[in-house]
Amino acid sequence: MPARLILASSSPRRLQLLRDVGLAVEVISSPIEELHDVSMDFRQLCEINAVSKARDVASRHSGAWVIGADTLVCLEGVPLGKPADIAAARAMLQSLSGRINHVCTGVCVIDPIGTAHSFHEVTEVEFKAIDDAVIDDYMAKVHTLDKAGAYAAQEHGDQIISAIRGDFSNVVGMPVVRLLDVLRHLDANF
Repeated sequence: MPARLILASSSPRRLQLLRDVGLAVEVISSPIEELHDVSMDFRQLCEINAVSKARDVASRHSGAWVIGADTLVCLEGVPLGKPADIAAARAMLQSLSGRINHVCTGVCVIDPIGTAHSFHEVTEVEFKAIDDAVIDDYMAKVHTLDKAGAYAAQEHGDQIISAIRGDFSNVVGMPVVRLLDVLRHLDANF
């Protein structure tokens, strides 16, 4: 019987990325409260949140492989999570205009014996200089409230993004190439 693989996230984007690479994964999201501490390094913060989510789900599903993840957008050292409302989303997009931000996804894989293996991936995203009209148009097309930094590279990203340097799937929410390498290294067979 193949090992059970659980994604500790309700993100449809993460689920699709994993299914696109052939992983048969079930979703059991974690209800834990994410840590939001702007004094922490954003890479560390993402990993801590990913580990917390994965451990929470793994504690209720022993013997399974569990993947937890957390994605943040960071602008000049300041992490941008999901905007609280439309005004916050607009302000985030305005702050990103014409600038480079970094997208970090922390990932934690809990193996069937309960050992945590965590890492993070950082991708650089360069924004076009965007005005209020572009922001209005973008926000009319994309639901920005459930996305770190209020944007989605995979949804009309060409309107706002001029360049992505690094792993595109990381910007979407899961660095799949690196994750697959980690799973291979751990001899996970799915």
